[in-house]
Amino acid sequence: MEFYASCPQGFESALADELRDLGLPRVRKLKGRVSFAGAPSDAERACLWSRLASRIFVVLKRFTCRDADELYDEVYTMPWEDILRRGSTIAITASGTNGNLRNTRFTALRAKDALCDRLADEVGVRADVDTGRPDARISIALHDDRASLQLDLSGEPLFRRLPREIGRQGGSLALRPDYAALVLAQVAWKTRCDADDAPVLIDPCCADGGILLEAASIAAGRAPGLERTRWGFSCWADHDRAAWDRMRSEARQRAQQAGRAHARIIATDFDAAALARTRRLIKAAGADGIVTFVQPTVEAISAHLGSPSDTHVLAANMCTLRLNDASRASRLIQQLAALAPLRCAPVSALSRDGLLEVALRMRPTADIAIKPNNEDARLVLFDRSHGSADAGSDAVADTHPSASKRTSAPVETVATVDVGDGSPVAVLVPESDQFAARLKKVARLRRKWAKREGVTCYRVYDADLPDYSAAIDLYEGAPDTPGRWVVVAEYAAPKSIDPSLAQARLLDMLEITPRVLKVDPDHVAARSRTRSRGGSQYATGGGASSGGSARETGRAQTHQNAWEQGAVHIQEGGLTFTANFNSYLDTGIFLDHRVTRDLVRTYAKGCKRFLNLFAYTGTATCYAADGGALSTTTVDLSNTYLDWARHNMAQNGFTGPEHRFVRDDVLAWVAEQRRAHRTWDLIFCDPPTFSNSAKMGERTWDVQRDHVELLCALSDLLAPGGRAIFSCNLRTFRLDERALADAGIAVEDITEQTIPEDFARNKRIHRCFIITNR
Repeated sequence: MEFYASCPQGFESALADELRDLGLPRVRKLKGRVSFAGAPSDAERACLWSRLASRIFVVLKRFTCRDADELYDEVYTMPWEDILRRGSTIAITASGTNGNLRNTRFTALRAKDALCDRLADEVGVRADVDTGRPDARISIALHDDRASLQLDLSGEPLFRRLPREIGRQGGSLALRPDYAALVLAQVAWKTRCDADDAPVLIDPCCADGGILLEAASIAAGRAPGLERTRWGFSCWADHDRAAWDRMRSEARQRAQQAGRAHARIIATDFDAAALARTRRLIKAAGADGIVTFVQPTVEAISAHLGSPSDTHVLAANMCTLRLNDASRASRLIQQLAALAPLRCAPVSALSRDGLLEVALRMRPTADIAIKPNNEDARLVLFDRSHGSADAGSDAVADTHPSASKRTSAPVETVATVDVGDGSPVAVLVPESDQFAARLKKVARLRRKWAKREGVTCYRVYDADLPDYSAAIDLYEGAPDTPGRWVVVAEYAAPKSIDPSLAQARLLDMLEITPRVLKVDPDHVAARSRTRSRGGSQYATGGGASSGGSARETGRAQTHQNAWEQGAVHIQEGGLTFTANFNSYLDTGIFLDHRVTRDLVRTYAKGCKRFLNLFAYTGTATCYAADGGALSTTTVDLSNTYLDWARHNMAQNGFTGPEHRFVRDDVLAWVAEQRRAHRTWDLIFCDPPTFSNSAKMGERTWDVQRDHVELLCALSDLLAPGGRAIFSCNLRTFRLDERALADAGIAVEDITEQTIPEDFARNKRIHRCFIITNR
């Protein structure tokens, strides 16, 4: 009989090896599937034991199919009464088209009619259709004038083998078992466990638990399909229930024998909260006897490596790591690989970049393109057990290790950088010592300046070295939230720069910065400029964000009041503000507007009414109230930011009905105030560069395109003798002076005097103007 196992792209070679190991005959690798031949028991063995297959199909018939009539006739002539058990419910799907069959739903319907008509004629009962949970899932595939008909023997996909309470705990989705199995197949984890040679698996970033669960299941010798109770082959007439029961009984016995094996798993992660969830997950799965959790240090892991005769492998999923954790995990893997017991240990990892190549200073033996969670990723293997290869040779792409003859280059000595505290920092790029030296110098100078000026939150470094292109801001906590926090925001690297090298440099910056600035590593927040479907944007954590910064897009980035979680109080100009370094792309205060805010306070003296448009977290409103403004109005489209602004005002003692907070589309609200002839003595307006918020309806905002219209509106809102401060951070912004002059608006460019000293390297950080009526 003809069968095939379907799989995600990139799995084919590993799946073919797995099916051969199961003893299945005539295994042949195809695209997205692996075919094999054999008896029904062979297919059922694949269902029970395959960790890499998505589904197992039996091919019922191949035939010529030029039109609907031929399709009906071919399906009708099949002995369905001898293929399906009586009373089985069915669902038929179709894929592919040809000149006469161009609609897959019609194709499936026509095939269903033929099958039901056949059963009605032969046994007197038509099959019931159940598209939700059918007994028999039948598919028809068309390619030109040829068709194949197959029965799904799996029922549900084989990778759905984690109990729901284990597969998703604490909102964290575990890596899908078949992808975890593919990672482990690269380091031959099953072969090592079966050989009973006390293998040790090290997972240095185990937060999602997916690799741990699969590795523990393999070590326990447990068939992945053993606990499943519903199978697609149960409705198949060729299914031998007694033989299946014997097969499952043998699988249970094997698991009992393997339970006495000596395989061990060492797991760690830099995210303490995620690690705690993973501990609970492993315990719930009953795998806590084989998994040992340790602190994420070389010393802690080394203490559990066991006998020198044990075989060791490293496996990791680095796709979901936050930038800070990716930095530390890469360095940990680099240091582990240099240990004597692990010098020959293979490393298999899911990654979205070439970071491990930089960290291990070797080219991968295998490099497989895959799409976990439907996102592009790479599965890389570093097989370090067969000597060295030419360091200049090309990496083997999309190839399973068994088909590769290349090996990886040897590990080099881990590079370190002296940051002056007596404890060298391990780095991925040796040249990062230049960044360390520069940061030490500018930090010392900036610290003296900040102390002299009474500034506690400031920019320390701003792309001083072109190869280390990032901004580093230091925040000193207020007395009630003591501590120091750092935000490292990477600038977009030129396309000519290798992305892997650029990320390695960023990760080195994340490692060096807290040491130089004496900041707790857990208080370092990273922002990486990435490309996504929406264009260029910052990413926090480990992936792309849902949008650009509030300053760029005018949108709140996370759910309402997330700023309260992990909030830190900072001080500026005698006022206290709430900052958040984890939930948002921006921290809650734009440091480059420090001088501008002080200017607002100066102008607010004697001011009756102050208006803050596109107010963000209301810091300018606080300064105006502190300067003496009798009433303030704060307008923003985001409820989140308005709540934040209200909180900032309250913690500085500014409460009461004289301080209004308006949630509205600023442009629409301004137009309404113009019609009502309302005026203000002082206006501060710092709009985003661009916004297409759904709350704005069909209209979009572009500061270059729309600034004249906005400034004309602001001039109408100014009381006699009033002034507006207009600012934007578009680097290429050009004020349309002629159009504004024609409208009778006077403009004074005050950009230079509003750039703080710590932003002097970046004169285009913002533009700032005073607007008055002539």
